[in-house]
Formats: sequence, C-alpha cells, structure tokens
Amino acid sequence: MTDARPAREDSLDDVARRTALLDSIPDVGLDTPLAAQVATDARRHAVITGSSFVRPEQTRVFTVANQKGGVGKTTTAVNIAAAMARAGLTVLVIDNDPQGNASTALGIEHGSGTPSTYDVLLGGSTIADVVQVSPSSDNLLCVPSTIDLSGAEIELVTVDSRETRLREALRAYLVDRSRSGLPRVDYVFIDCPPSLGLLTVNAFSAAAEVLIPIQTEYYALEGLSQLLKNIELIRAHLNPALTVSTILLTMSDIRTNLAREVASEVREHFAEQTLRTVIPRSVRISEAPSYGQTVISYDPSSSGALAYAEAAREITRREAPSSTTTTNRDGQA
Repeated sequence: MTDARPAREDSLDDVARRTALLDSIPDVGLDTPLAAQVATDARRHAVITGSSFVRPEQTRVFTVANQKGGVGKTTTAVNIAAAMARAGLTVLVIDNDPQGNASTALGIEHGSGTPSTYDVLLGGSTIADVVQVSPSSDNLLCVPSTIDLSGAEIELVTVDSRETRLREALRAYLVDRSRSGLPRVDYVFIDCPPSLGLLTVNAFSAAAEVLIPIQTEYYALEGLSQLLKNIELIRAHLNPALTVSTILLTMSDIRTNLAREVASEVREHFAEQTLRTVIPRSVRISEAPSYGQTVISYDPSSSGALAYAEAAREITRREAPSSTTTTNRDGQA
C-alpha cells in the first residue's frame, strides 16, 4: 500500500522497504519472455508499492479532455483518481459526461432519477447533496452523471452564468468541506464529453489544469490544435488560469513503429507537458468497467494498473503550474 506524504523525496523507510521487495524477486533469463514480463511487472509493483505519493499544498483541479472520442479519456480520469485514492489521497471525480461511464467504473449508482451533475448545473442541488463514495475506497468520491445530463446543454442556454455554474458549485463544496472539518480534497478530476458544448465549457471554467490523453495512433494529433485553440478562448474570456499541464500517451503498442513515431512527435511538440509514463493497450483495463471497477481495484498487479499508478504518482510529483489552484490552504475560494 502506498502512502501520501507532503515530502518531495521518499523517506529512508520507503527506500529500505522498496529495496527489500525488489531483492525478493528472482532474476529471470531472456529465454523465457513471459516469465520475464511477469518478473518485470513484479518489480514495477514493488517500486510503486514502496514509494510515496505527494500531497499537494492546495486542491488541484483537472479537466480530462480531448475532442476526439475513444482515446481513453474516461479510463484515464477514473484510474488516475483511483490510484491516488489507493495511495491515501482524497480525490473527487465529477462525471460531466451524459454517458456516465466514469460513474460506472467507480461503482457509483447513476440510474435515471439519481441526484447528479445535472442537478448541480441546473441549480437544484449542491455537490454535497449528490456526491457519493466509491465502494473501492472511502477517500474516492464521485459526483455521478445520469441520462438527464444529455438535456443540460439546451436547458443551460437560458440560465444565468451558464458557463461557470460548475466552477461556483465546486468552490462552494470545497469551502464547505473546510468549514465542516472534513479532509481537504487533494485532487479533482472532471470527465467531460468529447465535444465543446456547455458541459465542456463548464469543466474548463471550473478547472485550473487540463489533462489530455492522446492515443498513439495515426489520428492522435487530429483535432488537438483545435482543442488548444478552444482552450485559449476559454483562457481569454472565462478562466485565465487554465493551463494544459499534462499530456498522457494511451493505448500504446510499443512494438509498432507507428506508436513510437506518434510518441516521439508528441514529446517533440509538448516536451514539458508529456508524462514519461505511457499507458499500454490492456485487456484488463477494458474488462474492469464491466465489473463496476477501475483496473486499479480489478487487477492492481496488471501492466495497465501499474502504468496508471505510475502516471498518477508522476502527476503528484510535478509542481502545479502557478495560479492553478481553486482554493487556498484553508479551502477558501
């Protein structure tokens, strides 16, 4: 079990524990590739288990976005959140997509009529009214999405402050938790649909950072330039603090030249934002939601779970860009 710590470096106890775990794994010859992969994953599991995740000084809010569908956006949001929660951080996932896939993966009830993001956006409820705790972790929270959210785009058109309603609701929730003596939320991840309607605009207005999953395939960069232009529009008119801080390469098959070429091109253009960790194609990652779980809880020792845990740890160890927090240390907006 990993732990969350304010320190930037692992303690001596962490190092000793990790070293002992690594020493217990036998060396495997290259003539047994399957066993070698198992041993490699065992070593990765030992490293991630023995290392600490960094708790931020203030709440960090991410919108997980990509206008191209099928790139692992929801999968990225829920698995990074689950990995952080498993490490002891308090994490909130806001499911802002009418499909409700993030709610499904987190094991959250989101049938029609369930209090949800829709009720928050239309002003009928606060986040505190609708938030649920994931069965996988007491410190993994979720604001669910229901099919009702599909009509919110139209209903919001005539509502005052329609682009910033989620931002105000989130700020109020974080302040209320602080005043109530509840543990501070360390990370917030907002999962939004693959389009730039009012739902996504609300997500961009509420967040300080954008996490973009990019699939390592031919169309990976298609639409990215338009997404970045839209983010600039949001910065100019609604949220000057919004920053593309993180890019994660997903669904990668490093055995192919194409995957390596796409990864190289992304890193060339976005060197600072792109995480070192790459998420592989994984059957386990695809299977997990059908059981109402993230891959972190479904098969924590699988290559996909290890990759997402490593990506989560890498995010926690990166400094937040300046002016990217939603609240101060006391939870005030």
